[in-house]
Amino acid sequence: MEMILKKIKNNMTSFSEHLDLQYSKIGSENRNKYEQEFEAFKLGIMIQELRKQQGLTQEELAIKCNTSVKNISTLENNLNDTKFSSILKILNDGLGVKLTMNLDAKTV
Repeated sequence: MEMILKKIKNNMTSFSEHLDLQYSKIGSENRNKYEQEFEAFKLGIMIQELRKQQGLTQEELAIKCNTSVKNISTLENNLNDTKFSSILKILNDGLGVKLTMNLDAKTV
């Protein structure tokens, strides 16, 4: 059994190693694109979760911030780039939350 566990452990890769293999090393164009898309995906999920926590449908949220259901759905499902001003309007007017950010001054 111990031999089997060692073999399994030796064949495993970390998530970081997986990303390196799949998207290349940190700093590469392909990896940067992945990282940016992942951040946009996370933002859409956070907005969706806030909406659901407040018991709002996409339609109700759209009405609160004077936008379309399509815009809410597009943002939540990361279907295209959404203007930053639109995101702020949804967060502030629609969900009543303030966006705070931290900028990482790393070189890419």
